[in-house]
Amino acid sequence: MDIATSEITELAIEARGLVKRFDETLAVDGVDISVPKGSIYGILGPNGAGKTTTLRMLLGIIDPDSGTRRVLGHDKPQDIARLIGYLPEERGLYPAMKAYEAIAFMGALRGLPLPQGRERGRQLMEGHGLGHAVDKQIRKLSKGMAQIVQLLGTLVHEPQLVVLDEPFSGLDAINQGKLEVLIRSLADKGTTVIFSTHVISHAERLCENIAIIAGGKVPFAGGVDVARDRIPAQVRLETSASEGPWRHALPEGTRRMGQFWHFPLPESGIEPLLRALIDGNAGILSLSIERAGLHDAFVAIAGEAAAADLEKNTPSEEEA
Repeated sequence: MDIATSEITELAIEARGLVKRFDETLAVDGVDISVPKGSIYGILGPNGAGKTTTLRMLLGIIDPDSGTRRVLGHDKPQDIARLIGYLPEERGLYPAMKAYEAIAFMGALRGLPLPQGRERGRQLMEGHGLGHAVDKQIRKLSKGMAQIVQLLGTLVHEPQLVVLDEPFSGLDAINQGKLEVLIRSLADKGTTVIFSTHVISHAERLCENIAIIAGGKVPFAGGVDVARDRIPAQVRLETSASEGPWRHALPEGTRRMGQFWHFPLPESGIEPLLRALIDGNAGILSLSIERAGLHDAFVAIAGEAAAADLEKNTPSEEEA
């Protein structure tokens, strides 16, 4: 097998140079994305950045003006819709339908026979703690429960690829946690999951790989660890002495905040600095090396303006 064939086999989604305009607005400008099979992949960016347009092009709901895409090895994603589960950002279920019937109906749209869909619908609801609501009409469910029902309808036909557009929006903290567990369980079974979000914490907890999208462009696509490594790890040092020859060993840019010294981890590592601190009788009380978080990486990659837009729509810690 040659390298090109191997790469196609190992990728659930591969997109190159996707461009989409709506009238005079350039919504997506040259997006490249590669999603490994069986992975959890996040598309991270503020609202209006082009996330939904990108997902819709990948799924074949809309066609790009230019660029190429391959989904599960196919150039025409709409031809393999039965292999894909899609939860759009705009939720919608028939309010008069019973919950398990709504799940079966969504499966039928992907080719799953209704009787099988009804059986799986009941099983899915019972397995996710909603057995008491199986026969309830959608209109009688809470917003969060209805959203979980729609998510289960996205999964009922057992797709190979699951695409979720802002799946955490509107869910309380408990249901967000349940959704994270469900997403991990899908990946454990070999299902590829790609989701868009403007909440960094979800991407940081769930994803090994992400694409950061801002202004219709992707300034970064790759591993979360690679993104975080764009910023040097930070050292926090506490000493009993405030002055001494050891001060010359602290790197340029060191900041004093209260009792602590803060500075980037030196390229030479921490050992030479430790020797200088000990030899200079600095009196080390504590020392920690803190790796940059994904939020700091996002700011460094996408810029302060994109980060500010992201935070406008990000719920507080209490809500998330």
